[in-house]
Parts: sequence; structure tokens; C-alpha cells
Amino acid sequence: MRVIPLTLDSPELRRILDKDAIWQCMLRYTRGLDRLDIDLFRSAYWEDARSCHGHVNGSVEDFLDWWLPMQGGREVGQHALSNHWVEFDGEDAADAETYFLASIKNLDAETVELLAGRYVDRLERRVGEWRIKTRVLIFEWQSALDASDMPARLLHNHKGSRDLHDPSYERPVAPRLTTPNAPA
Repeated sequence: MRVIPLTLDSPELRRILDKDAIWQCMLRYTRGLDRLDIDLFRSAYWEDARSCHGHVNGSVEDFLDWWLPMQGGREVGQHALSNHWVEFDGEDAADAETYFLASIKNLDAETVELLAGRYVDRLERRVGEWRIKTRVLIFEWQSALDASDMPARLLHNHKGSRDLHDPSYERPVAPRLTTPNAPA
């Protein structure tokens, strides 16, 4: 096994930091979607980016014009990212493939929709920051799960919200009271 020494000015360390910056870009995108934090969502894309989601193949604003009106009817929107591959093209461009699993539950629905696929992205570094230049969304599968007993199952748990009032935006997060005598 070859050990590569990392120094502050080593190209290997620069690539590690670049990969982390690209991963953080992916997380800004999904957190922005899940919490309806549109400024955070936009911060994952360059202003001249293209977003090819199937239903919408256009600008980021075109995507938001299609996607945002649906969110008022959704109780849950949650993305999980997993496999993440980055291939650099010079110093300031990269291609990435990131697997995702998204869960959607509409208000008063008795099912949760699961969608899985991959984000295939072209990213660019401009003024030291990595953002998406082109995104192609590839759906791999979709399913619906029974969620009819979800309200009862979550009755004694802390509740999040799909907005900037979610506890994850509180700094520092404060303890929450739980319902007395709630089953563990």
C-alpha cells in the first residue's frame, strides 16, 4: 500500500478539500429542498446553471417555478444521499454522480412515496467556490409505502417543519420537552 504524505500545499490535500466542498454543495441542495430554504437551494447552483429533471429542462428558476407550487400540499420531503463519485477535469471543473433516496408524504395521505435515483452533475469552481453548472436527474425506481399509522407512531416524538422554523436552524439547539409518560 502506497502512503501519500499530505502537506498543506499538496495536490492530494487540495483534491480532498475540493471533494468535501462538492459534497457540501450536494448537502446544500438537499437541505434547501427539504426545509424549503430557497436561498440555500440556489446556493448549490451557478446563476447560469441548467437543471434537467425530466419535467423541467431549463434554468434553476424554471425548476423552482414547477416545483415550489407542489410543496404546500406536502407534509414530508426528505432526501438521503449516499454513493458519491467525483472525477476532476482540470483544476476548476468536475463531474459527479450522487445517489439519492427521496421520501414524500402529502398532507392527509396514507402513503409515503419513495423515489431513488442519481444526480449526474457538472460542477465548476468559480472564485474559489464549487457549484453545479449542469444537473441531470436520473430516476431508478419509485414505490409507495403504507403510512396510515404514521400519525400514531410519531405522536410522542419531536416534530420538524419544512421551513426555516425547523429545530435544525436553531443555534444552539435547545432541549425539547417530551410528552410525560410517553412510551420509549
